[in-house]
Amino acid sequence: MTPPRDRSPHPGVRRVLAAACALAAGAAATLGVAGTGHAVRGADDARAELYLVTLEGPGTSGTASEVDRGLQQLRMQTRQQRVLDAVDAPDPVYRWTTALNGVAVELTREQAARLEATPGVSMVEPNSVRPLAAADGVEGQDAPGLSPSARTRGGQGVVIGFVDTGLDPDGPVFSSVPGLGPAPEGFGGVCADADDWGPATCNGKVVAGDWFVEGFGADAVRSSSSLSPRDDDGHGTAMASIAAGNAEVAVRVGDQDLGRYAGVAPQARIAVYKACWSAPDPADDGCATADLVSAVDRATADGVDVLNLSVGGPPRLDTVETALLGAAEAGTVVVAAAGDRSTSGTAAHPSPWVSTVGASSGTVREGRLRLGSDGPRVDGAMIADEAVGPSRWLRGADAAAPGATRQQASLCTPGSLDAARVADRVVLCERGGVGRTDKSAAVERADGVGMVLLNSGPDSVDADFHSVPTVHVGATDAGVVRRWARAHPDAKVRLVPRGARSLDLRVLGFSATGDPAGPVLKPDLVAPGAGLVGAAPTGAVGRRWDTQTGTSPATAWTSGTAARLLARRGWSATWVRSALVSTADAVPGASALASGSGRVRGQRALRPGLVHDLDLGDYRAWLEGALPAGEPLNLPSVLLSGGRSTTTRTVTNAGTKARYFSSSTAGFEAHDVSVTPAALRLAPGESATYTVRVAGGTRTSDDGYVLWRGGNGTRTRVPVQLTR
Repeated sequence: MTPPRDRSPHPGVRRVLAAACALAAGAAATLGVAGTGHAVRGADDARAELYLVTLEGPGTSGTASEVDRGLQQLRMQTRQQRVLDAVDAPDPVYRWTTALNGVAVELTREQAARLEATPGVSMVEPNSVRPLAAADGVEGQDAPGLSPSARTRGGQGVVIGFVDTGLDPDGPVFSSVPGLGPAPEGFGGVCADADDWGPATCNGKVVAGDWFVEGFGADAVRSSSSLSPRDDDGHGTAMASIAAGNAEVAVRVGDQDLGRYAGVAPQARIAVYKACWSAPDPADDGCATADLVSAVDRATADGVDVLNLSVGGPPRLDTVETALLGAAEAGTVVVAAAGDRSTSGTAAHPSPWVSTVGASSGTVREGRLRLGSDGPRVDGAMIADEAVGPSRWLRGADAAAPGATRQQASLCTPGSLDAARVADRVVLCERGGVGRTDKSAAVERADGVGMVLLNSGPDSVDADFHSVPTVHVGATDAGVVRRWARAHPDAKVRLVPRGARSLDLRVLGFSATGDPAGPVLKPDLVAPGAGLVGAAPTGAVGRRWDTQTGTSPATAWTSGTAARLLARRGWSATWVRSALVSTADAVPGASALASGSGRVRGQRALRPGLVHDLDLGDYRAWLEGALPAGEPLNLPSVLLSGGRSTTTRTVTNAGTKARYFSSSTAGFEAHDVSVTPAALRLAPGESATYTVRVAGGTRTSDDGYVLWRGGNGTRTRVPVQLTR
């Protein structure tokens, strides 16, 4: 028997993890926070800044009580007020009572320090701004595949909540279409009312919309941004379309017909919680932690089935992670991004109740540059489906417009190219200076017919939606092109699309890795995260479609996959998480700290064979250190560090028939790892415990996996990381 999806509350906590408190206290002692939510150093002790204050104990989502939920919330608010009154704090900006018990409030440093020492207060930390988990111009990007899914069904009855930059609901990818199925049961979200977003915006496909800006600061938002759930950045719209965009949507960009689109779970519903904002200076864009926590609290209260958080952050347990714990205690599948290693160091979202997702390679779209009739052939990234040429070509530097420098023309900056020279030619443009698509737009304005974009260093090779057909080549091939261009200035060239192909599976270079000294193995798994096509607001990018790279789209892909599992199997959140992890494909050459269990495989996850189940209350018990002595958290992964040599896990037969399951280990190069018992026979829904033992060892770090093979061909693979 498979357990029903469990939304019942669970026992609360007695204390919050001491390490998280120490980190928060240290931050409160050294940081002030600007009114926009950006952390600043050296703030005056008397200056009031925004802090996040968490009280001991769970919110209503983690409380086992027969008391009416409204009365529980009233009691929490009374307790919150008593704590605030003790330090003469003003009324809070936000109150949280569902995913956690806490407030966001303006405090002086002295008030924050007093609160941190107050009995019953578990964490006080300054508001700060976190980046979205998209990657821009980083090593490892690939040309995009067109659509996340070729399926026309999946996710029926499931609501995915997106805590992000909002949504542009216009267009067929988010319209209410036949086949979505009956309205989701038990979902209580509503559509906020704003100038450009009203109740009618929730059309059946979109089922909720709200926004949270007090942490970021409404006065810090870019003037063109909408104070509503509407997306004017593009990130949130892309994530929603990748996870849950409608199927059979025609994709046209300019004059190009690029086929049909579908999200991973095209029948899933979308709930929008805008908590990420654009600032006048793009360097200040991001998501204030107070707004993130408020969005998570609201999404949990509304009853989303899957929560997608494509936002990075520090690799520690903090207020945001505590809010995500509350979401998990409500029975929600929580999926979040590992982040970019250049900004977060080790993987963000290190808590065991979050499925943390890194980025892997996927499908690519390529093009070929043919130099003359018998010259070299150079391959690169190309999304256009039309060939160009044979056409004369020239270097951008040789076509400078009056008033433009050769340097500007070589970079193909806007207005730098002379149409008299460029007309009907393919232009060689050097990377840098301006955006990649700005260069092709400059070529188009000068009446050019195509562009070759040349890298000069170890930058990404990207297939963007360009204004003219473009082949983007890496630095090595760019050197070949430059030399040939100098030797053959009057030659003709061709740009030829080569279609899509699957890349060798690998973890992309920007994807953050896990901490070998962390509490659990992270990331949990990886998913395609390079150049995925998603919907876009025309006001933000000038077209209806754009490409996304980073652990953000990988997270959205995984959220859609989770929605498909919920719709098909009706499993609990812990079963879904286990199935996703234990059926993933191993990434050749990648450590468990880089890839977790491997690349997500949605179809295989439907038949996991065995699952690692746990009671939702175990998460908080683990946080408190209140699990029975020697009992580990029953995760579908293993991280052994600090000299530990054994651990146990419990598996449950997820099938409908009694099966034999045999165990083995593989991948370890420096340690002897064994599993007992060697085999299990389990009836449907029956559970048994196995032990992993480590012996020997010739180095400090090693990784591999435990594999359980079912008699009907299922494979349950448990990644194991050893840090001795």
